[in-house]
Amino acid sequence: MKVLGVDPGDKRIGLAISDPTGTLARPLTVVQHRAREKDAQKIIEIAEMEEVGMIVVGWALDSQGEVGFRARKSKRFADTIQSKTALPVKMWDESGTTQAAIQSRIALNVSRKKRKGHLDDIAASILLQDFLIHNQDLVKDEELLRGS
Repeated sequence: MKVLGVDPGDKRIGLAISDPTGTLARPLTVVQHRAREKDAQKIIEIAEMEEVGMIVVGWALDSQGEVGFRARKSKRFADTIQSKTALPVKMWDESGTTQAAIQSRIALNVSRKKRKGHLDDIAASILLQDFLIHNQDLVKDEELLRGS
């Protein structure tokens, strides 16, 4: 089952997608933020086009694992997506994914100038990969439930 990862931001929303086995994540695209309802509809359209079986929305928990302002905002976005689709929508802690995306570009010896681009889809793929690693059983169970 393919899974769509969503890294919501104030300006852009990074998207990543897994392979059909729900094992590996890769960057997909970046969507410009408009309004919660419109963004949710766009995410659902992409999910349908990509034939995913689950959507994972990132939320940044604070250092104590508590839900703060940004996490509540992400939760409202996830709730809006869920209200418009029958697909399961899960939340996953995205703390540190942008920094990890920067570090991945450094590790690949990408020049400082080229590193300044948008990292939203890369951050979404890091978030999704983390979810897939920690939730293989959940992904497999959802696949069985959906009869894929």
